[in-house]
Amino acid sequence: MLTPSDFEIDTLGEGRFPTPLDFDSPSHPEDAHFLSDDRRVRLSVHDDPEIHDPAGSLALEEAGPRKQIYFDPPRTAAAMVTCGGLSPGLNNVIRSVFEELQENYGVPRVLGIRNGYLGLNSESELPPIEITPEFVESIDKLGGTVLGSSRGPQAPEVMADFLESQRIDILFCIGGDGTQRGANDLYRELKRRKSSISVVGIPKTIDNDIPFVDPTFGYASALEKAAEVIRGAHVEARNAINGIGMVKLMGRHSGAIATGASVVSQEVDFTLVPEIPFPLEGPGGFLEALENRLRRRSHAVIVVAEGAGQHLLKQNPPRQDASGNRLLEDIGDYMQTRIKQHFEARKIPISMKYFDPSYFIRSVPANTFDRLLCNQMGRLAVHAAMAGRTGMMVGLVHGSFVHVPIAAVVSRKKRMDVRGALWRAVLESTRQPRW
Repeated sequence: MLTPSDFEIDTLGEGRFPTPLDFDSPSHPEDAHFLSDDRRVRLSVHDDPEIHDPAGSLALEEAGPRKQIYFDPPRTAAAMVTCGGLSPGLNNVIRSVFEELQENYGVPRVLGIRNGYLGLNSESELPPIEITPEFVESIDKLGGTVLGSSRGPQAPEVMADFLESQRIDILFCIGGDGTQRGANDLYRELKRRKSSISVVGIPKTIDNDIPFVDPTFGYASALEKAAEVIRGAHVEARNAINGIGMVKLMGRHSGAIATGASVVSQEVDFTLVPEIPFPLEGPGGFLEALENRLRRRSHAVIVVAEGAGQHLLKQNPPRQDASGNRLLEDIGDYMQTRIKQHFEARKIPISMKYFDPSYFIRSVPANTFDRLLCNQMGRLAVHAAMAGRTGMMVGLVHGSFVHVPIAAVVSRKKRMDVRGALWRAVLESTRQPRW
């Protein structure tokens, strides 16, 4: 159970220096662009049984520039690290963080940590990259990350030693839940040492499964590309006798991409997500519903999230990747096999096409919406760090950017609300059974 105290933001100390940012103008004498520390945004507009807030007063600190900052810009060094799987927008964040640091705050030294947290281990022999205006000039047009990435943690003591040896004052950790867990461990180690190094997270996941943030960058780009693939699957299915097009999309624990892409395309007949353990066989099961669909319309389109249907699969013993995430069995291959077996047993000919565009989707450049979100998140992360905030992440809640403690972020998983409007839109557009 989370309480209001879990959302208090840690700081390295009071603002010691006047900001170099100049928003003053004769028409804005009240300094409207600078935020006071008491500005807050309500965390939730609905009751949440996991958050103890009987008075309805729980709120998050609003993100934005402060008039007094903790770090003296000419004497500050900052670094960025990108971890985990790729996502559209990583390079956009890198560019925005650099430009805000150097061009607006005047921070002279900005480094890029190579290949994720591995680059924070001196034994990796991966020296940081000195980021320059020329280095970032056109990276926002590219997919992936120019800093490289990797999965897997490094010992927080080792990472803290590296930051201190390189005299880095601020570290921006750009990544998903595994990245933020690593950032939280590093923050706790630095706090134990009473070190004046700020750790600020910038959330990244096309699964859109980071709690207290809606949405993360990369999600809109992923939906756009996924909808294109679904369109192709629909064309293939519609132009064959009993054609079936099945598209597997990312989403280990959350069906956000599968759900959003299904609604965007309006061409999906079945959306299978981790949040709903659908029945496969028997009356009312998926295979019966698919057969009925083919008898009515002679084609069908299925979208399945990678984490869907795991209750149907046996894994002994469970395996994990380098980031500690449980490796899932391939639901796409399993569903293909079971669908073919079902219709062969009934002597019903089908034409099945299977699409797995996951790695293509996450490697594309960011679309317009995500470019905007990346720019805002990157620059707001800089404002937070320069003001001395630490152990926190920038997020977007109810249309406002906020500071969220990383400890609260990694304490729970965000899953799709199967009672919410988005899943209801799936049920209305697919007309699939209400499993």
